[in-house]
Amino acid sequence: MNIFQVYTVLENYNKGVIMKQSLILVLNCGSSSVKFAIIDPVSGSSELTGLIQCIGMEEASLKWEQGGDKKTQDLPHVAYQAAIDAVVCLIKESGLIDSIAAVGHRVVHGGEAFTESVVIDDEVLKKIKFCSHLAPLHNPANILGIEEAQKCLPDLKQIAVFDTAFHQTMPSYAFMYAVPYEWYNKHGVRRYGFHGTSHKFVTQEAAKKLDKPYEQCAFISAHLGNGCSAAAVLNGKSVDTTMGFTPLEGLVMGTRSGDVGPGLHSYMATTLNCDVNKVTDMLNKESGLLGITGISSDMRTIENAYLKKNEKAILAIELFCYRLAKYIMSYTVPLGRLDALIFTGGIGENGPIIREKVLGWLGIMNFEIDAELNEATVRGKSNIITKSNSPVAMVIVTNEELVIAQDAFALI
Repeated sequence: MNIFQVYTVLENYNKGVIMKQSLILVLNCGSSSVKFAIIDPVSGSSELTGLIQCIGMEEASLKWEQGGDKKTQDLPHVAYQAAIDAVVCLIKESGLIDSIAAVGHRVVHGGEAFTESVVIDDEVLKKIKFCSHLAPLHNPANILGIEEAQKCLPDLKQIAVFDTAFHQTMPSYAFMYAVPYEWYNKHGVRRYGFHGTSHKFVTQEAAKKLDKPYEQCAFISAHLGNGCSAAAVLNGKSVDTTMGFTPLEGLVMGTRSGDVGPGLHSYMATTLNCDVNKVTDMLNKESGLLGITGISSDMRTIENAYLKKNEKAILAIELFCYRLAKYIMSYTVPLGRLDALIFTGGIGENGPIIREKVLGWLGIMNFEIDAELNEATVRGKSNIITKSNSPVAMVIVTNEELVIAQDAFALI
């Protein structure tokens, strides 16, 4: 669908001549959780949001919010299919089922097969399954969510929106590794990048805030949460990003190490008398902020310890900010200029200490933080946090679900 067609759809929607089904059900299915939302893709409002967590466990529960009312239902040992059934049942009881036009699915890895969102058919599902070896912790859960939604809601189109798609515009010199070329040709070894929907959303919002055409902007976006990545976005296209072949590469994260030397795997496998897969598992689940501090993977807990002068918390925060600042500085190379540095994600949106330290490391770029604005820009607020005579750094609250809903709506 071209841009003229999209505007025509939205015009007709606003005039009331489009179908009564105008909402999108967004599903984000993890290995033990299902996050869902029913979103109006035009207004951006959420009619219903919820989460089923700890699927298959005794403590499994369904939490949801509609019209300001929050409720919880225990679902002990609920199976995945029954979890999706519970979501559909809740939607029916909410009175929204007849207003849903499509289901938008977050899919973590689309490999090189998908450069944009697509309507799911048998061939698309086959290709998503083929990419599962590239994201063994994520794609199988995404696929299970798709298949269960197809069974429960057979009359609705299902749309796949990929974390990796936004980064498929990276040039080959940015995504290739210096490894035997046949590894790329035969095995798909390359840098893919993730958090694409978030980087896309916040850079588009930043362009609006600067009142500048998106296709003429140069941004560095830092998505900081339990998983972290930065991206260089030039004229509306991703030209580099920190996560690579897997989400383990790049920045320090909650439990992930980020960049380590390639020889570390074999060295630690020998030292610990275990296989390489065990080392990879430890780098994914026992490293990062948790590994350094031994306290928590949650930045809020670590900041509290930092303020109490805990040495490991101080080290973790300094390392986290230093690594991010180095990547930010390096991304001025592909951009050549910078309209704004954007902080987003749970830490990026609510971490004034982190933002101040990162900008402090970037003294050569002449950022001048506005301390009052920086402290005030938390809890769902988006704003510029630098002084008027400074290069721009800003906080943009991300909304990946809205991106999925809008892509799905455009495709139907």
